[in-house]
Amino acid sequence: MATSRTEPVRGESATPELSVVIPAYNSGEVLESTVRQFAEYFSTSATKSTSPTESTSPTESTSPVEIIVVENGSTDNTADVCAALSATWSWPGVSFRPMSSDKGMGAALRAGIIASRGERVLLTADDLPFGFGDIEGANRVMADMGSIPPAVIGSKAHAESEVERGLLRAIMTGGFATLRRAILGTRTGDPQGTFIVDGALARRIAPALAERGFLFTTELDYALELAGVRPVEVPIRLSDDHLAHASRISPKDVVQMANGLLSLRRRKKELAAVAGTGYRG
Repeated sequence: MATSRTEPVRGESATPELSVVIPAYNSGEVLESTVRQFAEYFSTSATKSTSPTESTSPTESTSPVEIIVVENGSTDNTADVCAALSATWSWPGVSFRPMSSDKGMGAALRAGIIASRGERVLLTADDLPFGFGDIEGANRVMADMGSIPPAVIGSKAHAESEVERGLLRAIMTGGFATLRRAILGTRTGDPQGTFIVDGALARRIAPALAERGFLFTTELDYALELAGVRPVEVPIRLSDDHLAHASRISPKDVVQMANGLLSLRRRKKELAAVAGTGYRG
């Protein structure tokens, strides 16, 4: 794996409060819009990070954020979009870091986590499926708790989430959830959502994560739960644009993911050892 740039990027802070990791595979049609929406949100919003903050003026940069886009084997113009964004980047308090990795969503997320520098790491998608509801939900949880949980998930399984699923998708999701609980014993309702994870914890775990596809976040959740960390799930609403597109997960993917659960179960001790304290199994 190689990165497309390693030098400091204009606007970077030594230690960003948040690293936003976006895997990009044939994302040319949506990537620029997604990246610019993130940049505008963190550059101008009073809520500039995943922790509650005081209201600030739109031009202040009190919560530095880095956006890491990881292109992974695209055959369209995704790499060109990244290059153009990098060449013209000028958002205060927000830096942009394009990278490349081996093909696969999991491979891209793993590379992005390892390269991240933020106190927390947000793992999201190239089409901004939940808008910023996951981030704002995390803010509310942190305000209520008075502390920052190690991991938060924007979860489609949350009772208050607004998610419209077709019958086939509901059957696939329910079947996979049943298998996951039976094989791994995990308690998280939806490990396929967006993650906001303590940066040091994520970077400690990421090198040991081996899944290259959709099962990556399930593997991450499994490692977290083995460490005694139960991710806090927050409600989300699927964006209208996301609802307009067909699911990228096919029945074949679910079968492969089910087989992958058995592989994860065999790696239980390895993942527990890497994850750290809290595991007593």
